[in-house]
Amino acid sequence: MENGQLQVYTGDGKGKTTAALGLALRAAGAGLRVYIGQFMKAELTSEHAALRALSVEVEQFGSGKGLLIRRTADEDDLACARAGLKRVREAVTGGAFDVVIADEINCAMACGLLSEADLLALADARSESVELVFTGRGATEALVKRADLVTEMRLVRHYYRDKGLAARVGIEK
Repeated sequence: MENGQLQVYTGDGKGKTTAALGLALRAAGAGLRVYIGQFMKAELTSEHAALRALSVEVEQFGSGKGLLIRRTADEDDLACARAGLKRVREAVTGGAFDVVIADEINCAMACGLLSEADLLALADARSESVELVFTGRGATEALVKRADLVTEMRLVRHYYRDKGLAARVGIEK
């Protein structure tokens, strides 16, 4: 693949990871090599089985201690995020992948597990042929300016918030 770009999917609406998974599906279908590093996640969900069937490599870098909106980040969270950053850097520089998705990396930054400088350095380190995607709420102005494509998901209505419905297998997880 030539002329890889930096894409950022951000905002308070649902669909950032889903959009990135759609890109992974399209890329895998075209024979591209895809890597997904999931920050702050430690639970296998329904998409993992489908991604394995498509030979998409997925790794998770979450402590498994629960959402950071309900607790304070600790050393385990920080270590997981640092390990994820290292592994994603290898994926964007090593030549083994055409598309690299850093899922929820913006959230890891917003929670203080990574810095804006970490994300900008990662974007700058990528091979020119690698398509790099950052997902998650809280993309900074500097990331938005650096990106070649930015999509902001805007919350209009959501059944989690509005009706108190839980995540459903096959739909949200």
